[in-house]
Amino acid sequence: MLKDFKTFIMRGNVVDLAVGVIIGAAFGAIVKSLVDDIIMPPIGLATGGLDFSGKFVVLKAGKNGADTFSTIGQAHDAGATTLNYGLFINQVVSFLIVAFCVFLIVRAVNKLHLQDKMLTPPPAPPATKGCPYCATQIPIPATRCPNCTSQLSGAAAA
Repeated sequence: MLKDFKTFIMRGNVVDLAVGVIIGAAFGAIVKSLVDDIIMPPIGLATGGLDFSGKFVVLKAGKNGADTFSTIGQAHDAGATTLNYGLFINQVVSFLIVAFCVFLIVRAVNKLHLQDKMLTPPPAPPATKGCPYCATQIPIPATRCPNCTSQLSGAAAA
């Protein structure tokens, strides 16, 4: 059983998946930092510090009967049930920003790959063709096969 497990772990697919997950987690941390530390502060300044995280609706009063709270934490401490729509809005906005950042990064990587393809010279045109009678490779301008001496026409030569 241990040998089977070792074989399973060492297969290329499992190792590739593990590397992908690790790189994905590291990339996720970079994108999260980009959003939280670089993009969100200017957006916060532009919107005048608008923050939806404190927006909520009390669905069920707390244990002491109170149904008015200034923060979600106070409501939860009192045992109230709340609908935290502001946190959801913040997560949606954060997701859209992260998705846009990933889009920009993927777009830039694709452009780099396109530039690499453009720098690679196209393959040279073939210098030989096959004789349709004996399948020997012969120069393209040849009109007679040197191997089988068949007469080649422009339409018959492949």
